[in-house]
Amino acid sequence: MSTTGGKKDVLRQVSQFWSMLDDLSQSDPAGYRKFIEEQMKRGAEFNAPPELHSCVRTQILEPKPGLLYINICSWKRVPAPQDLSSSLPLCGGKLETCNAEDQGWYAVLDVALNPAVLLKEDKADINNIYMLALNFAQQQHGMLLSQEYSIVSCSPKGNPDDLQCRLGFQKLPSTSKQLETTSQTPASLLRQISSQRSETQEEDSTAQIICSPAEHRKKNLIQVISSTFQGPQEPEYLVEVKTDAAGVPRSVELTVELPKVRSMSEGQLRVSKEDVLLEVEDVYYLLLEFPETVNEDTASAVFNKKKRRLTLTAAVL
Repeated sequence: MSTTGGKKDVLRQVSQFWSMLDDLSQSDPAGYRKFIEEQMKRGAEFNAPPELHSCVRTQILEPKPGLLYINICSWKRVPAPQDLSSSLPLCGGKLETCNAEDQGWYAVLDVALNPAVLLKEDKADINNIYMLALNFAQQQHGMLLSQEYSIVSCSPKGNPDDLQCRLGFQKLPSTSKQLETTSQTPASLLRQISSQRSETQEEDSTAQIICSPAEHRKKNLIQVISSTFQGPQEPEYLVEVKTDAAGVPRSVELTVELPKVRSMSEGQLRVSKEDVLLEVEDVYYLLLEFPETVNEDTASAVFNKKKRRLTLTAAVL
């Protein structure tokens, strides 16, 4: 079928749909209002924020020992599985880490599923969901986790605003005012209905994952189908070789601009004779080869909090 022919078919179907709604609004005003209100209700439900269902706590063994809290959330924006043998749609939020004086280093991760999945009363099914969340965290964030977990009432940084932010939820302007359906045309009402979903989909910044329940499928347990999260970016930097009066290289100076970093406790810095590695989890990643071999024992780094700039200096061998 040609592209032109396909467009004509779509336009013809749309025209028939508008005509059907026009006829319905004239012949059955009550049925017409019911149809429109049902569509508006579905749009409002689709735009509802994720809600906390339960919280799992486990131990992070690698790469950095600590606690991991996984918030299991109910969210109608996540599709329901088609049947028991099909894969399980899941949305994962951004991993947030913190170092608290009272409990040390920990991380918080949010995982959202369709409400129908979490309505299961079978304890084994819920345990499978918890294990699936642990597997997701390991595969997506390169962690090694203890397979023993406990259910806790809440997690640090678990208030609704933080949770919704990490999952990428952005509330749209309210459209919940009572509609005068009899005074609007079918076209204007349908545009209002469709805008609730199209705008939400454009602003959705969650990582969408498809997971298969362990009891149904062993291969491809977790498969990322799309993600709008951007990985760590390479920061702007400048490398200079400082020489003496005779032009002999004496030191290497590296300057890195880190506007998203408030303290170097957020990142890791490793210096060797040949290169330097700077990593701020989920934000920056820089692996750079020095223009000259340096003495790593002489390396010193200073972070200017006001300018958010890191300066590294090392003597040349």
